[in-house]
Amino acid sequence: QVQLVESGGGLVQAGGSLRLSCVASGIIFRINTMGWYRQAPGKQREMVASISSSGSTNYYADSKKGRFTISRDNAKNTVYLQMNSLKPEDTAIYYCNTVPSRPTYWGQGTQVTVSS
Repeated sequence: QVQLVESGGGLVQAGGSLRLSCVASGIIFRINTMGWYRQAPGKQREMVASISSSGSTNYYADSKKGRFTISRDNAKNTVYLQMNSLKPEDTAIYYCNTVPSRPTYWGQGTQVTVSS
C-alpha cells in the first residue's frame, strides 16, 4: 500500500518561510520523479515543482522560481519543499505525488496559510 505523508505546513506571515516534507512508503522511491502540488480554495490542483529520480533535474512553476526549492533524500524516501518569501497567494493545501501523479497516491496534504 502506497502512502505519501506530508508535513511541515502551518500559519506564517507574508515574507516568511516553511519547509515541507513528504515521506513515501510502498513505492520504489528512488526511481520515481516526485512533485509537489497544491490546491487553493476554489481552484484546481496545480504542480508547484518536481525533481528527477536522482535529484539532478528540477522544474518549477514560473511564479515559484527563486522562492521555492525542491530536494530529495532517497535514503530516507523523502522529498522536501523549501518555501521562502511566502505570499498570501501561496495559501493552499500542499501535496506530494509522483510525476505524473497517480490518483491513488494522494495523501492528506499539509495546509499552508500565509497571512498578509
